[in-house]
Amino acid sequence: MRAIIIILDGVGIGHAPDADKYGDFGAATLQHTAEKLGGLFWKNLWKLGLSNIFPIEGMTRNMNNLAAFAHMVEKSAGKDSTSGHWELAGLVVDKPFPLYPNGFPDEVIKPFQEAIGRKILWNKPASGTEIIERLGEEHINTGFPIVYTSADSVFQIAAHENVVSVEQLYEWCRIARDILGGEHSVARVIARPFVGEPGNFSRTPNRHDFSLPPFDKTVLDMAKDAGYPVIALGKIFDLYAGQGITEHFPTKDNSDGIQKIIKQIKNKKDGILCANLVDFDMKYGHRRDVIGFASALREFDNSLEKIMESLSDDDILFITADHGTDPTHYGTDHTREQVPLLVYGKKVKPIDLGERMTFADMGATIADILDTEPTRDGISFADDIL
Repeated sequence: MRAIIIILDGVGIGHAPDADKYGDFGAATLQHTAEKLGGLFWKNLWKLGLSNIFPIEGMTRNMNNLAAFAHMVEKSAGKDSTSGHWELAGLVVDKPFPLYPNGFPDEVIKPFQEAIGRKILWNKPASGTEIIERLGEEHINTGFPIVYTSADSVFQIAAHENVVSVEQLYEWCRIARDILGGEHSVARVIARPFVGEPGNFSRTPNRHDFSLPPFDKTVLDMAKDAGYPVIALGKIFDLYAGQGITEHFPTKDNSDGIQKIIKQIKNKKDGILCANLVDFDMKYGHRRDVIGFASALREFDNSLEKIMESLSDDDILFITADHGTDPTHYGTDHTREQVPLLVYGKKVKPIDLGERMTFADMGATIADILDTEPTRDGISFADDIL
């Protein structure tokens, strides 16, 4: 048996019950993307049953859906990619990661500056694209890295690739990761390299996330311990800090990720294949680019037919998300949303799985299907779908 997990980064399907606590009441990534463009129809997602979860403008309910479907509510505190991914793998984050709406304190910044031998710029929340336009020229002139955070638990370092090499930037991130322990254990330290000239800067694909390792085992660990291959595509390796993964392949963008998903499916290995398609979030959601977001959804939908055709009889495909990034919402941050879940395979009954009260139900189900040690959190629905 093999579980193939495709995580559409940031593709939520309606505000979570506690979204008002995060300033996200009313957020609905998929619905608002469709509404803003006068209704959209994603034929393969429709065939699976996406529009059966919640109404989406342009898509009718499908009474002949091919997949089991559900909407899942995040139980972990926050709306970060790390907590979302860990929970999907059967590990609820009980204690929220620290946030820094006023920037990082001296006990973090001073040792960081001493370790890298230079000062830093900014140290406040910011949009990544806006901050390099604002401070990129000063960074080039001084060599001082731009340090910033967001509404998520992140310590981000931006540097021009012609001023600070990518490997040097990664080393600075490792230094920051070591400093950020204890009460300052942020979910991710992120390298944000960019290129270009003043007035025309752009971020490069050389982003790298340095995450905390999960504090307990996930379904990836369970599968690895049981002797299964666990193959990670895209930023999956980073988000689990390599824990529970036997082989990993970086991806440049969604197109590259989709091609690598299909290639790995055709390898016909048992175990887990887990991929993250990050463009929805990184390129379009945070930038509130509705047209780009819709285009990325169309690209994925068009690829689904080939993905489904590549599956073997024992493969089970899970399509879901880690949080929302509603491109019509105010601000530039993630949105606290429920996420869709579609489960497809030749052995899967296309039933309504209803509302799942934690993302961890998916991880628990995969552990059940692979007959591994059960996950810490979540309730398996394997018996319902097989």
